Amino acid sequence: MPIVLNKFITVLSLLAFAPLAVATNASETTNHYQRANIALRPAHTYSIVARDPVTGQLGAAVQSHWFSVGADVIWAQPGVGAVATQSFIEVSYGPNGLAMMADGKDANTVLQSLLAQDEHQDVRQVGMIDAQGNTAAHTGSKAINAFCDLQGENFSVQANLMENASVCEAMAANFNATKGDLAARMLAALQGAQSVGGDIRGKQSAAMLVVKGNKGTPLWQGRVVDLRVEDNPEPLEELARLLHVSRTYSKMTEGDNFMTEGKVEQALAAYAQAEVMMPDNHEAIFWHAATLAAVNRVDESLPLFKKAFAMHPLWRELVPRLPASGLLPDDKTLINKILQIK
Repeated sequence: MPIVLNKFITVLSLLAFAPLAVATNASETTNHYQRANIALRPAHTYSIVARDPVTGQLGAAVQSHWFSVGADVIWAQPGVGAVATQSFIEVSYGPNGLAMMADGKDANTVLQSLLAQDEHQDVRQVGMIDAQGNTAAHTGSKAINAFCDLQGENFSVQANLMENASVCEAMAANFNATKGDLAARMLAALQGAQSVGGDIRGKQSAAMLVVKGNKGTPLWQGRVVDLRVEDNPEPLEELARLLHVSRTYSKMTEGDNFMTEGKVEQALAAYAQAEVMMPDNHEAIFWHAATLAAVNRVDESLPLFKKAFAMHPLWRELVPRLPASGLLPDDKTLINKILQIK
């Protein structure tokens, strides 16, 4: 290794494990997440933060040749904003940034305030978007080449340690050209980055977080998509697969919610759509059958029970347990009719 490059990597390595002074302005960071005296963590990557102007959904997505990149890089809060914090990462940009945006500050004001308190801003890369679609980004002068960031209407993309700097343009072009919901458009942006080379080190992990646009919605109720691929040779392909599975289970949950509200026809339609989306998912088939049986449409349920039992025989054992939970009528004749299916 050339001596100059070796020294440069040594300096970065020392910096990466040096204590970081965090924000001390009490008016902005009281009770906010802080990481005093914790090592900087290298998370070189490409990412997007974005907003859907129709639904108000906010989200962030990322891919990197780094294990579990989603754990610290992407952050989002319903009706507030989204953050991607990367390069030689300072995690507190995520929670502190969201807390400041929740207090009414716009993305640029928040980012500039946090940068002003960061003595290592020259190695940071951060993208932010607020609930109004305002974007802000910072790429420090010591980010590892190739690096870039690019802002457009309702999105910001940023990347470092890339094969080439065309990554950001490819991400922006794919995001703008893709139809569909926010998750689909952000996935397309990541795929655009990979199509022109992506991370110079290769591929390892990816993540996506999408939240609702209603401020005040608890995070556990406001997550629309929350997916992580921790370690995979094709993380974007796996992320796309998981997104499809997530959509299927969301449709099943929609059916459950309709049943809770007594909207049987809507529930059955949702379960049927889930089956179409993933025809090899025996769980969707079973609960569709159970719902039909529960509303006295037994003849319609039997072919579905038969299909589910063939795919996963243990569903048969579950049937007699359901009446105790109110999921099937406490009717021995009905239960026996279902269990006699061959």
